[in-house]
Amino acid sequence: MPVPLRPLAVVALRTGLVAVAIWAVRRGLQDGRTDQRAEEALDDLSEGLAIHRPSDRRALGDSQTNGAARLRRTFRWNGGGVEIDAALLGRVRIRRL
Repeated sequence: MPVPLRPLAVVALRTGLVAVAIWAVRRGLQDGRTDQRAEEALDDLSEGLAIHRPSDRRALGDSQTNGAARLRRTFRWNGGGVEIDAALLGRVRIRRL
Protein backbone atom coordinates (compact mmCIF):
# COMPACT_ATOMS: atom_id res chain seq x y z
CA MET A 1 0.00 0.00 0.00
CA PRO A 2 1.52 3.35 -1.03
CA VAL A 3 2.11 5.98 1.66
CA PRO A 4 1.00 9.52 0.77
CA LEU A 5 4.16 11.63 1.09
CA ARG A 6 2.60 15.04 0.47
CA PRO A 7 1.02 15.42 3.97
CA LEU A 8 4.18 14.13 5.62
CA ALA A 9 6.31 16.55 3.61
CA VAL A 10 4.14 19.50 4.68
CA VAL A 11 4.43 18.53 8.35
CA ALA A 12 8.19 18.01 8.02
CA LEU A 13 8.61 21.38 6.30
CA ARG A 14 6.63 23.22 8.98
CA THR A 15 8.53 21.50 11.77
CA GLY A 16 11.84 22.32 10.11
CA LEU A 17 10.90 25.97 9.67
CA VAL A 18 9.90 26.27 13.32
CA ALA A 19 13.14 24.60 14.42
CA VAL A 20 15.24 26.95 12.26
CA ALA A 21 13.36 30.00 13.60
CA ILE A 22 13.88 28.93 17.21
CA TRP A 23 17.57 28.23 16.54
CA ALA A 24 18.03 31.67 14.93
CA VAL A 25 16.33 33.48 17.81
CA ARG A 26 18.28 31.56 20.47
CA ARG A 27 21.55 32.28 18.69
CA GLY A 28 20.86 36.03 18.64
CA LEU A 29 19.78 36.32 22.29
CA GLN A 30 22.18 37.69 24.85
CA ASP A 31 22.34 36.84 28.52
CA GLY A 32 20.26 39.32 30.46
CA ARG A 33 20.28 40.40 34.07
CA THR A 34 17.59 41.02 36.65
CA ASP A 35 17.49 44.60 37.90
CA GLN A 36 15.73 44.72 41.26
CA ARG A 37 14.73 48.38 40.75
CA ALA A 38 12.91 47.45 37.56
CA GLU A 39 11.23 44.48 39.27
CA GLU A 40 9.93 46.72 42.05
CA ALA A 41 8.72 49.34 39.57
CA LEU A 42 6.75 46.68 37.68
CA ASP A 43 5.30 45.34 40.95
CA ASP A 44 4.14 48.85 41.93
CA LEU A 45 2.13 49.40 38.72
CA SER A 46 -1.62 49.51 39.08
CA GLU A 47 -3.76 47.41 36.79
CA GLY A 48 -4.82 49.01 33.53
CA LEU A 49 -3.25 51.31 30.93
CA ALA A 50 -1.74 54.74 31.60
CA ILE A 51 -0.11 57.18 29.16
CA HIS A 52 1.20 60.62 30.09
CA ARG A 53 3.54 63.36 28.90
CA PRO A 54 5.68 64.88 31.65
CA SER A 55 5.49 68.69 31.68
CA ASP A 56 9.05 69.10 33.02
CA ARG A 57 10.46 67.64 29.78
CA ARG A 58 8.82 70.30 27.60
CA ALA A 59 10.95 73.00 29.22
CA LEU A 60 14.06 71.18 28.01
CA GLY A 61 12.80 71.05 24.41
CA ASP A 62 12.09 67.33 24.54
CA SER A 63 8.92 65.58 23.59
CA GLN A 64 8.51 62.55 25.83
CA THR A 65 5.61 60.16 26.27
CA ASN A 66 5.56 57.51 28.97
CA GLY A 67 3.28 54.50 29.04
CA ALA A 68 2.55 51.76 31.53
CA ALA A 69 0.25 48.75 31.47
CA ARG A 70 -0.51 45.86 33.79
CA LEU A 71 -2.78 42.89 33.49
CA ARG A 72 -3.41 40.46 36.34
CA ARG A 73 -5.72 37.51 35.89
CA THR A 74 -6.28 34.24 37.75
CA PHE A 75 -7.65 31.18 35.99
CA ARG A 76 -8.88 28.27 38.09
CA TRP A 77 -10.13 24.84 37.20
CA ASN A 78 -10.66 21.53 39.01
CA GLY A 79 -7.00 20.45 39.08
CA GLY A 80 -5.52 23.81 40.09
CA GLY A 81 -5.01 27.09 38.31
CA VAL A 82 -2.59 29.73 37.11
CA GLU A 83 -2.06 33.41 37.78
CA ILE A 84 -0.92 35.64 34.91
CA ASP A 85 0.77 38.93 35.82
CA ALA A 86 2.00 40.91 32.80
CA ALA A 87 3.48 44.41 33.19
CA LEU A 88 4.99 46.81 30.66
CA LEU A 89 6.79 50.12 30.95
CA GLY A 90 7.68 52.17 27.89
CA ARG A 91 9.13 55.50 26.90
CA VAL A 92 9.39 57.34 23.59
CA ARG A 93 11.61 60.43 23.53
CA ILE A 94 12.09 62.74 20.54
CA ARG A 95 14.69 65.51 20.61
CA ARG A 96 15.53 68.21 18.12
CA LEU A 97 19.20 68.53 17.34
